[in-house]
Amino acid sequence: MTSESATITYPRPLLGFAAFSGTGKTTLLVKLIPALKERGLHIAVVKHAHHNFDVDKPGKDSYELRKAGATPMLISSSRRTVIMIDNETKVEPELQTLLGHIPADTVDMVLVEGFKQWPFAKIELHREATNKPRLYPEDANIIAIAHDNESNFTDTELPQLDLNNVDEIADFVLQFQQNNR
Repeated sequence: MTSESATITYPRPLLGFAAFSGTGKTTLLVKLIPALKERGLHIAVVKHAHHNFDVDKPGKDSYELRKAGATPMLISSSRRTVIMIDNETKVEPELQTLLGHIPADTVDMVLVEGFKQWPFAKIELHREATNKPRLYPEDANIIAIAHDNESNFTDTELPQLDLNNVDEIADFVLQFQQNNR
């Protein structure tokens, strides 16, 4: 399955935040998630990383079990459950596969950071200082643009949001969630 031909499905609303690196996707989501939680939503996030990372620590039981070959390795307590899967290939994981790890009955919607090539509804984030090209109109899945300079987006009918106004973006996301349940 490729990003060009895949159809992403999930039983709850799915909304992406697409932008080039350095635009502030994570910074926005760190502020947006509490605002959505205040509005009563339970949010899951899928984040794409372009680099190798490890959330486990050498010497811990879960690390040793995973390094011994357990995949997936699931560790759980009354406060947290973590599943770690070592990808044995260097192929990027498919968004559809990752969504399968999120129990739909525990969330109201899923926010996705990255995966901008995949076909699902997205808000494009555009910060003038990054000097990066726009994703819209090449990406027909963009449903709104959050930016910091209105003069760059006078040629679109898409909703435009103030990238620095978390409440405005939260209201848009809440409306999207309500319209797509």
